[in-house]
Amino acid sequence: MPSLTLPECPHYIPPPETKEDLEFADLPIIDLSKAHTPEGRAELYPQLRDALRTHGFLYAINHGYTQGQRDRIFDIAGLPFNNVSPDEKKMYTADVEKVGYYAGYKPRQFWKIDTENQILDQIEHYAINLNVTKRPHPTAVRPFLPELDDFARHNHFNILHPILRLIALSLELPEETLVEKHNFDRTGETSVRFMKYYRRSNDEEEKSKNVWLKGHTDIGSITILWSQPIGGLQIMAPDGKWKWVRHIDNSLVINTGDMMTFFTGGYYKPTIHRVIQPPSDQRAYDRLGAYYFAMPDNDIRLLPCAESPVLKRGGIERQCLDDDSPLCETWRKGRTTTYGRSDLKKGVERGVEEEVIEGIVVKHYN
Repeated sequence: MPSLTLPECPHYIPPPETKEDLEFADLPIIDLSKAHTPEGRAELYPQLRDALRTHGFLYAINHGYTQGQRDRIFDIAGLPFNNVSPDEKKMYTADVEKVGYYAGYKPRQFWKIDTENQILDQIEHYAINLNVTKRPHPTAVRPFLPELDDFARHNHFNILHPILRLIALSLELPEETLVEKHNFDRTGETSVRFMKYYRRSNDEEEKSKNVWLKGHTDIGSITILWSQPIGGLQIMAPDGKWKWVRHIDNSLVINTGDMMTFFTGGYYKPTIHRVIQPPSDQRAYDRLGAYYFAMPDNDIRLLPCAESPVLKRGGIERQCLDDDSPLCETWRKGRTTTYGRSDLKKGVERGVEEEVIEGIVVKHYN
């Protein structure tokens, strides 16, 4: 059979990795290729459990995409930012505060990074629903929808679902317990998201203390980040220090979010993370990222899996009364519409700001 000719797009050339001596988080690495057999899953789930319970983050390798396939995604990731005019971008920018989700573009200078100094973000995203044909796309993106569909399906079925099965096993639950809450063909806002962090002025860096995205936890259940060389991502380590996340070529950086805390009764808590200015030898580059932000189906109620023997033995830390547990859609809208937009109140802890969503305190860390 003749080989398929892929649409042409500019090739993304990644910058060199940093040579700086940084304090990196010592994150465990799991081999996802082992998740395809019962024996492999039995070996992996304790590794994943310990990594997420200790760090909240881990690396995954052997996830099924070759280096070439991964590089092709980064080629496509640049198109929404570099090959679409400002006027056309406006046509595909959602009113986030009205609809309650990121669809299409989130423009730069949309989020408050530092309220006191009036510093806004310099991050542009382009978000694509897991059903890539659910919403229209700019002209430059349309020829690549088959590849984006493959990418969404690969993230969902070959990465997300295996991770959810490992988490279920760690809770001594049937393997499909969490998979059944994350369907590909049900209404929801799981998305492929491309993000470009633009370089900032020296004045902005100084006033915001080099923070590009303040410390936060993710909204959904699982976040899949396709590792890229430009530094900036830091996690709050168990010792209370900010530590850098190292780049490992063609690896994934995986973490849990708020919704997994609901499902696991606090057993898996989301780790606080932030983005800061890259190391000095990478500051001449913009930072391009590719992500898969997984959320349960809209109509799933965020209740603890109280039938888990692990939770029965260890106790359940509820975010609210079961009768008050929000739907996935309700929590997502509440978090999305206020993030970076609302006026936060100072918390009891030093450097912490707070807001209340659905009666639950959400913290932001400076």
